[in-house]
Amino acid sequence: MKSKESGITRRDFIKGTGCVAMGMALGLPAVAEEIVSEPVKKARVVLIRDKDVVTAEGKIDGEIIQRMFDEGISALFENKNVADCWRQVVKPEDVVGIKTNEWGPLRTPAAVEQAIKRRVLEAGAKEENIAIADRGVREHPVFKKATALINTRPMRTHAWSGVGSLIKNYIPFVSYPPDYHPDSCADLGAVWQLPIVKDKTRLNVLVMLTPLFYGVGPHHFDTTYVWRYGGLLIGADPVAVDTIGLQIFQAKRKAYFGENRPIQPTAHHIAFADTRHGLGVSDPALIDLVRLGWEEDSLI
Repeated sequence: MKSKESGITRRDFIKGTGCVAMGMALGLPAVAEEIVSEPVKKARVVLIRDKDVVTAEGKIDGEIIQRMFDEGISALFENKNVADCWRQVVKPEDVVGIKTNEWGPLRTPAAVEQAIKRRVLEAGAKEENIAIADRGVREHPVFKKATALINTRPMRTHAWSGVGSLIKNYIPFVSYPPDYHPDSCADLGAVWQLPIVKDKTRLNVLVMLTPLFYGVGPHHFDTTYVWRYGGLLIGADPVAVDTIGLQIFQAKRKAYFGENRPIQPTAHHIAFADTRHGLGVSDPALIDLVRLGWEEDSLI
């Protein structure tokens, strides 16, 4: 399955190079050259950071968040007109579900939710056709008829899936989550094929303001392992965004512990979302990472 954001998947690329080799072996250089000349498009992910977005007291500056969103969206769509960018995300006739995350110790900040909703309203969507929710989305009247979804949650380690990030954030859309628990939640990508969400996600925002990079057990939270990264990862491809988030986590754990400390269980559901379910791009070579703002200790 091809990703709308990446143009072609890694499997398409491999298939294409295989055709090149076969064409050359059969003495068909013109065909081979035609295949080679077609560029492989990458999934664009924007990392934007600001050292002041989180105060020393741990509060989120809403004005800075809005500015980060605006700059990030402009970079994602390569268009300085923020309003034009958001009109590519949602249309006035859309019913928009903003899928947030309410996990108590590290929920999606209200400032992030409102920054998204503000621009959705300005893009022309009606107030009554916009909802922000997490638990209960399967029965939520707006989400049940949603034509567009925006997915946002904070990044953290997770006892069952390795990390809790964008792909896993859609688990409340399933009727029985334990069905997706085997093999460290390896097939979370399949959730995105359910009719209630399939092909509806317009934007993914992985909140990296104060992520939790280490934990033990399903409900573990210790501020010792939270750091002021001050970032947002924004993209249309949830697999690509999660891949970058995972790389940052691995780098942070190595820096903190002074050695490679792999995430356990491994977050292989991210790669499988690509290779098994065709949801997006997990190969870093096929991800175009755009860095904006504060660069110190970006870890990537």
